[in-house]
Amino acid sequence: LDLDLVKMSESIKKKINLEFTEILRLLDWKYRGHDIFRRWYIDGRIFYHKLVDQKQARKGIAEVRYVDPKFIKKVRVIEKGKEANKENSSEIDLVQKTQEFFIFNDSGVYPGMTSFTGPGVKNAQGLKIAPDAIAYVTSGIYNPTTKQVYGYLQKAIKPTNQLRMMEDALVIYRISRAPERRIFYIDVGNLPKPKAEAYLKDVMSRYRNKVVYDGSTGEVKDDRNQMSMLEDFWLPRREGGRGTEITTLPGGQNLGEMADVTYFQEKLYKSLNIPVSRLMSDSGFNMGRSSEITRDEIKFTKFIQRLRKRFSGLFADLLKTQLVLKGILTVEDWEDIRESIIYDFNDDNHFFEMKESELLKDRVEQLAGVSDYIGTYFSIEWIRKNVLQQTKLEMEEIDRQIDDERKSGKIDPVAGQDMGGPEGGFGDPSRGIEQEPAYADDQEPDDADDEDDESENRNL
Repeated sequence: LDLDLVKMSESIKKKINLEFTEILRLLDWKYRGHDIFRRWYIDGRIFYHKLVDQKQARKGIAEVRYVDPKFIKKVRVIEKGKEANKENSSEIDLVQKTQEFFIFNDSGVYPGMTSFTGPGVKNAQGLKIAPDAIAYVTSGIYNPTTKQVYGYLQKAIKPTNQLRMMEDALVIYRISRAPERRIFYIDVGNLPKPKAEAYLKDVMSRYRNKVVYDGSTGEVKDDRNQMSMLEDFWLPRREGGRGTEITTLPGGQNLGEMADVTYFQEKLYKSLNIPVSRLMSDSGFNMGRSSEITRDEIKFTKFIQRLRKRFSGLFADLLKTQLVLKGILTVEDWEDIRESIIYDFNDDNHFFEMKESELLKDRVEQLAGVSDYIGTYFSIEWIRKNVLQQTKLEMEEIDRQIDDERKSGKIDPVAGQDMGGPEGGFGDPSRGIEQEPAYADDQEPDDADDEDDESENRNL
């Protein structure tokens, strides 16, 4: 929990940090954090019931219990009233009162649901829960047609089904077209048609080998009782022909074509918002510079940041309840500091860290290039604002930290004063400019030196 921007005393910040640690303990975040986040990412919703001992409310939240999102629903009841319209002497509907609460039903059917039919819909009942007792966060993906909240994997369902269907079709096609089938021309001589057919079937029963592909298990097995796509061709030939002959039909010529499967596979990867290079087995981990980072990696990093900001609403809800119950903050105080609290997640994205490192390195190199012109063409404040990209708040905070470290002896008292230290404040036009040395009366430079200085100044 990052409370640097919260304007409160250090004792209050320490208590807030302790309560946040207690929230993580209640969620068992150390061991179940991945499962909690994964469940929210898939379902698009996550609900927790906050249990509080009414007799000892000052102890805060006693327990948090996970609630299956299929069995709970938020309900908003709007009461409207009639009011006369003076302009055209008609009545208009105005919202008089709005009430929000949660309904829990372990059958997943709630009162007022019209999309389900059955004998239990009309008599559906549920447990009414106050909105303050439920901590929840949604994905923010809402479908106004079905009035449902979807998870982030919803857009990957269609490409997944298309890819599965294409893979099954490819397997069936390859199994059926891969073998080379034979054509048997059987010489039946002058036999009548019934005897010729019987003779042909007798030969077929001796040499035929039927192979059937089982689509449910993916196995290829022999089956002599069903018509097969892999059986050979048997053709009778009358007397006077070329006699018995066996020829071979070639197998499929384009069995290595994978363009369709590859297309739907890439479509699935794009729907997951994950860079395709991470999912390819032939591409390894690249430790390149920030200039070599692909656009997909930057988009993926921003996507992860949006997910974290959305999910941190769960921590905010639980932390608010905990602080208010224990009397550390009031509801008004929480609303004042809510936007200043930062939830700092562990960042294991190497590309993001490398980008920040490269930017800082470039700024320091630019700073070294313009340092010689401080006091002539640039001011300290302009350099800090445009070269180092520091805001006004950052400047004040850095000045304060340098002053504290100088007083405590952590840094050299005279370090950085040629570039402008805390003494005198940043932006002082006198800092960074060489001052003329103060000479005593008996140590003034001679006239020759003055003339050299004047000519040098003219040349400049």
